[in-house]
Amino acid sequence: MDAALNPYAPGAGTRPPILAGRDDLVAKATLALKRAKLGRHGKSFIAVGLRGVGKTVVLNKVQELAEDDHYIVLYIEAHDESSLASLLVPKLRQALIRMSKTERAKDVAIRGLGVLRNFANAVNVKMGDVSVGLDFDDDEGIADSGDIASDVPDLFQILGEAAAARETAIAILVDEMQYLSSEEMSALVMAMHRSNQRSLPIVLIGAGLPQLLGKMGESKSYAERLFDFPRIEALDFENACLAIAEPAKQEGVEYTADALDKVFEVTQGYPYFLQEWGYVSWGLADVSPIAVDLINEASPEAIRRLDESFFRMRLERMTPTERKYMNAMASLGKGPHSSGDIAKAYNAKVSTVAPTRSSLIAKGMIYSPSYGNTDFTVPLFDEFIRREMLDWQT
Repeated sequence: MDAALNPYAPGAGTRPPILAGRDDLVAKATLALKRAKLGRHGKSFIAVGLRGVGKTVVLNKVQELAEDDHYIVLYIEAHDESSLASLLVPKLRQALIRMSKTERAKDVAIRGLGVLRNFANAVNVKMGDVSVGLDFDDDEGIADSGDIASDVPDLFQILGEAAAARETAIAILVDEMQYLSSEEMSALVMAMHRSNQRSLPIVLIGAGLPQLLGKMGESKSYAERLFDFPRIEALDFENACLAIAEPAKQEGVEYTADALDKVFEVTQGYPYFLQEWGYVSWGLADVSPIAVDLINEASPEAIRRLDESFFRMRLERMTPTERKYMNAMASLGKGPHSSGDIAKAYNAKVSTVAPTRSSLIAKGMIYSPSYGNTDFTVPLFDEFIRREMLDWQT
């Protein structure tokens, strides 16, 4: 097949040619924004799922549709080296300056820029490029306490008021939410609570790993009433076949039924893996239809590519002790596994390895699907570790 026409797109957050099985989430987000713009309640949601199931792809699609409909979009990707304040300030500045160029929202937006300057100074966010355009009178006492749980709701209120004056809605998209601290999570929950109470046109669509559910519940007891928490899982057989077959069909290439069965078997329906097998299979194919023998031929190269990109890169941030813990988990086979079984495989007491487990949860490598149990956040990661057979003993 012509490599230039390869329709598959394996990559972190790269949109697949067919967004199979996610239409309901995209529709839910766009409906919430439409309702918010009309002054009606648009319920926010936070999608949770393992790595590689397409959470970021959904956010990117929502961003595209929101921008096409002329909403104000703030896209934030949290990570463990940045604070919520440092991520919010430049995005809020952009949004407020944009709204200040509309006559009906100008006064509110300019006041908002002053409030934003208060906030940036209070939380010690370096002004740098955010100082431009903030030469406005201070609103002393608003968003300047240095307590983000108090100040972020003030920021969202002025942002929502500007959006209402401009007759638009704000879409705040937050990826990798599990990296936010409990304090930062509480600040966002409280900000959305106030926005809802005042019927301000702000919708928050977030995404994160499964441990996010516990963190949200701990942040504020009413978080579950403010947000829906849809789970994004691997695709079922029908949608997995659609994701792999339809892009090829658009290029005049078919798959045999046996080939589709095999792709689903080896990928287990995970969208990232489907793209990888499709990409490699296309590169090896000479004729249509693509048959099961070619999928078998493609599997070693697809696995090698996953090992080099999707899997191995996640080990680079692990300490030797953390790697030993993950090796112990992987030795037990497909999870989840109890803390006691992992500690036994590690050859230590549960209390001894508990700090290592906590650090791996904080790094987003593992999570607790139920009390006392642990599993990898990356699908098929146990198979990768067993393939490597590395000596991680300390």
